[in-house]
Amino acid sequence: MIIGVVGKPSSGKSTFFNAATMLDVPMAAYPFTTIEANKGVGFVRVECVDKEFNVQCNPRTGFCRDHVRYVPVELVDVAGLVPGAHEGKGMGNQFLSDLSRADVLIHVIDASGSTNEKGESVAAGSYDPANDVRFLEEEIDLWFYGIIEKNWPKFGKVPFESKAKLVSAMAQNLSGIGAREDQIDSTLLEMNLTDKKPSLWSEQEKHAFAKSFREKSKPVIIAANKADMPNARQNIEKLKGQFPGKVIIPCSGISELTLKRAAKDGAIDYVQGAKDFKVEKELSDKQNQGIEYIRKMVLEKFGTTGVQEVLESAVFDLLGYIAIFPGGTKGLADSKGNVIPDCFLMPPKSTALDFAYRLHTDFGDKFIKAINVKTRQLIGKEHELSHRDVVEIVHGN
Repeated sequence: MIIGVVGKPSSGKSTFFNAATMLDVPMAAYPFTTIEANKGVGFVRVECVDKEFNVQCNPRTGFCRDHVRYVPVELVDVAGLVPGAHEGKGMGNQFLSDLSRADVLIHVIDASGSTNEKGESVAAGSYDPANDVRFLEEEIDLWFYGIIEKNWPKFGKVPFESKAKLVSAMAQNLSGIGAREDQIDSTLLEMNLTDKKPSLWSEQEKHAFAKSFREKSKPVIIAANKADMPNARQNIEKLKGQFPGKVIIPCSGISELTLKRAAKDGAIDYVQGAKDFKVEKELSDKQNQGIEYIRKMVLEKFGTTGVQEVLESAVFDLLGYIAIFPGGTKGLADSKGNVIPDCFLMPPKSTALDFAYRLHTDFGDKFIKAINVKTRQLIGKEHELSHRDVVEIVHGN
């Protein structure tokens, strides 16, 4: 799974990315601070299963605190997007290429309305952030349409014998944008294009297909950044009214980054996603003023900085992923003595066989059976797993 962090220049996108990953990528209020895609690792929280077995886990990756597992996810921060990106304007071609493998997009917007469509500073509240929500998705939809149109001769005029062959051909030719057969299949069904030959599709149908397919293959969550600034709260409420079908989460990337850095220095006790923090050592007046501002204007008003909620909503709500723990009925430790060392994020409707392949190709190829470690019941290879299942895979040699 790859999470793409997108947005226009100077929206606070790189600050959000740094806050989520604790990487020091360049941050500045001018266009194209991010010239090449930055990659990093963030974490999503899962209630750990260790307490159900009265043990303490030892994660191989990520960490566990108070029986809350922090599972790593990959993030990509790409160059700021400007209108006309699908035509190659700005860093458009590179931007869209960087996003081709992303499974979900976090669109960071300046909720305060203090940057215009080009990422230039303007008076706070003078720009409508709803414009950013519309233009980014329009740009990506047009990019999708352009790729579909470019590949149209490869499948648009070929007389396929069945829908399955059409879906397979489309997935193969659109693999550059991460197309999956199930997404194409469901889009054709939704658009009532299942039984219509591609050669007979109208331009309107092509555009509609591109938009619907993009919504399935690259869903977007809105990170309403700079939520503590003047006008932001009113703008966020307006956005929720204008885009009722979208997930819009208030956040402050700079607040999360500040708290994490203070925690790293030992100044405060804070863990990502927490509702508050505890001061651990004496701070200067300026430092104390800064973190107390965050406590009052961000944590008390919004509950958290919002960064963690954005990540988790992207993974668990938009993508519907589930967390699965490998384990055994005879023990929960690996050969090195690490207890419940792994936690895997799996797509929705993943089966026991899917999980076996995720662990190792040989486990899938030589699959015999699986066991639900919590209930000690046998499960078949087609059994759909549930969030926080602990599964043992039994395979041949």
